[in-house]
Amino acid sequence: MLSKRKRKCPEGWDDIEPTLKEFEQEMREAENESTEGMRKVESTWSVMRVHHQRSKYLFDLYYKREAISRKLYRYCLKNGYGDANLIAKWKAQGFEKLCCLQCIQPLDSNYGTTCICRVPKHNLEEGRTVECVHCGCRGCASSD
Repeated sequence: MLSKRKRKCPEGWDDIEPTLKEFEQEMREAENESTEGMRKVESTWSVMRVHHQRSKYLFDLYYKREAISRKLYRYCLKNGYGDANLIAKWKAQGFEKLCCLQCIQPLDSNYGTTCICRVPKHNLEEGRTVECVHCGCRGCASSD
């Protein structure tokens, strides 16, 4: 469970706290949802989706909309409200739509390459449905 530190929160925290609390509630629901009838790999997809959304929310606030201060941004990352490594990848060219870090790690794939969701849609067979085994992503190549 994520909780605030005893020291004073940075300015602007009160503005984003309700949204982060909603993400925290969604995460709890995703962690507690029944996995009956799901494949083994599908059981963590909802957790990965909420994790991605929460990190993307902080990324957009700080880098796209410039709505929060650097101090508040770092406070959020330090306290586990966002994934600093995933956000760092989003800043790099070609990784703007990256769904999770597992999809770019060759050691986690069957063939020693990146995940199938990183392949641009125009390079796939016509009508083929792609679904990442790590997070359920259906395509996060930046050229799509």
